[in-house]
Amino acid sequence: MSTQLDVITIGEAMAMFVSSQSGDLAAAEQFVKRVAGAELNVATGLARLGLKVGWVSRVGNDSFGRYVLQQLAKENIDSRGVTTDERFATGFQLKSKAENGTDPIVEYFRKGSAASHLSVADFNEEYFCSARHLHLSGVAAALSASSLELLIHASRVMKEKGKTISFDPNLRPVLWKSEAEMVKQLNKLAFQADWVLPGLSEGAILTGHKTPEAIADFYLDRGVKTVVLKTGADGAWFKTATGEKGAVNAVKVENVVDTVGAGDGFAVGVISALLEGKSLPQAVSRGNKIGSLAIQVIGDSEGLPTRATLGE
Repeated sequence: MSTQLDVITIGEAMAMFVSSQSGDLAAAEQFVKRVAGAELNVATGLARLGLKVGWVSRVGNDSFGRYVLQQLAKENIDSRGVTTDERFATGFQLKSKAENGTDPIVEYFRKGSAASHLSVADFNEEYFCSARHLHLSGVAAALSASSLELLIHASRVMKEKGKTISFDPNLRPVLWKSEAEMVKQLNKLAFQADWVLPGLSEGAILTGHKTPEAIADFYLDRGVKTVVLKTGADGAWFKTATGEKGAVNAVKVENVVDTVGAGDGFAVGVISALLEGKSLPQAVSRGNKIGSLAIQVIGDSEGLPTRATLGE
């Protein structure tokens, strides 16, 4: 396990069936199969830009699990940290075809999935520490108590080893027993991170503050180095522990096809640029650009660019 990685992340991937026709999912008869998962979207985007990425998870010994592994190989994502679980199945989801930029309806079938059984037993220190950066999201944290424990352990070890850490809250309230528990646990992870990437509404829930600067200060006062807030149609706003701050305008999109995956695309842009040594404004600008590409196609990761199509 000595191969050096740029980034490692932890999460759940599911088979995703996107309806080929708009309207009620109950009436849909034809679907297109894709793979879905917030952390896998980020891993895919980073790998397409040429970074060496490892993704840690569990999949079932079933056709969906094999499909996930095939997609990892297709995207050149390192799968040595993926375990095929003989006991539990790979989750899947159904997704409606959205119109006019509205959010699609997504129905999840993931309860008791293989990935929900992730635990500290899935932490291989040599493998994790072969990466220079750890990216975590609130989705994996919400899967189960044991998955949350894995994320907390991974962030603690990586921080002790001097690695950088990014955290996207990616709130999934329905997966938590209460909002208070969600806020408590996700902030625990955020406080360990160097770069925190919430949406404005997410930041308000997690901090109790409403303005970008107040949300940023909440995290900066607790040791975070950089906070980048997604501010919707306005673009993004950032502030660092050294006092650098500013706004970066959004990339205007004429035809919004599918809003799912925009935040993951934004994370791809920011993380990749910072790991390349770009300035923070350049990183946020790339985040806005990739986020805009993600919402112009059906599917969670189809719009994520290669280095050539990024045009930088």
